[in-house]
Amino acid sequence: MWKPHEPVLPTNPRLPAGIRVYAIGDVHGRSDLLKIQLAQIAADERSYPCLRSVLVFLGDYIDRGPDSKGTIDLLLTCERTREAVFLKGNHEIFVRRFLDFPRSLDDWRRLGGLETLVSYGLQPVLSRGQGDYEKLSRELREALPDRHLGFIDALQVSFTCGDFFFVHAGVRPGVTLRNQIEADLLWIRDDFLHYGRPFERYIVHGHTPVDAPDVRSNRANLDTGAFATGRLSCIMIEGSIVVPLTDIRRWSPGDPTRAPDALSMRADGDTCV
Repeated sequence: MWKPHEPVLPTNPRLPAGIRVYAIGDVHGRSDLLKIQLAQIAADERSYPCLRSVLVFLGDYIDRGPDSKGTIDLLLTCERTREAVFLKGNHEIFVRRFLDFPRSLDDWRRLGGLETLVSYGLQPVLSRGQGDYEKLSRELREALPDRHLGFIDALQVSFTCGDFFFVHAGVRPGVTLRNQIEADLLWIRDDFLHYGRPFERYIVHGHTPVDAPDVRSNRANLDTGAFATGRLSCIMIEGSIVVPLTDIRRWSPGDPTRAPDALSMRADGDTCV
C-alpha cells in the first residue's frame, strides 16, 4: 500500500507537451565533436520543428581532450544564442580548487587536468615543488578569461523537466532527489549503476563511459568516452520517447507507431516549467 511520504514513481515518464530536450554527454575537451553535435541538433530542429527545444549538457566539458578552452567558448556561444542548461561535472570542480589550493594539482593531473592547462597556453612542468604549483596556479588565473571562470562557477548540479532528472553522475538510491548531496551527484558509480528499480524521476546522466548510449528502464547513460573514442553522444527526448540523435530519423513526432521499439521508454535542481 502506498504511504503518503513515499514518492510516486513515474511508470511512463514524459516531458511537458511542446518541449523537446537534447541531452549531450561528456565532452572532455573535444570541441571538434561538439561542433558536429550542435550542427546535428540544428539540422534535426529544422527537419522536425517544435515549440520549444532545450539543450542540456551533462558536465565534464574539460580535461583529457585537447581543447578544453575551445569547448568552453562553444558553450558560451550556446548560452548566448540558445535555451541551454549547463550541469557541473566532477572535472569542473578542479579549476576553482586549483586556483584556491595549488597543491590540488596532484589530484587534477590524474584526471587529465594538464591537458586543460595546455589548452589555455600554459606549460606545466614535472616538478612538484610548492613554488611551481603556486606559479602555475597564478598563470592559470591570468590565462583564464573571466567569462570562463564565471561559467564554471555558475554550473548547476541538476535539472528537472517533467518526469526527467538530469545530472552528471547519478543519484544515491534510497535518498529523495531533493535530499541528494553534491558529492553523489558528481561522483557516484556502482551503487547507482547497479540499481534496477525506478527512481522518483527518470535519470539522464553521464560520467561512466559506455560504448553507446545506454537507455534503460530507469536511466540513460550518455558518456561514450568522447576524448578517447571520438564518439560524443546525444539523445532527444520528446513526450515519452528517448532516442539517440543518430536514430531520430526512425521516429516521427505524432506517429507513435514509428517509435523505435528498442529505445522507446520502458518503464532538485531548476525546472523547465
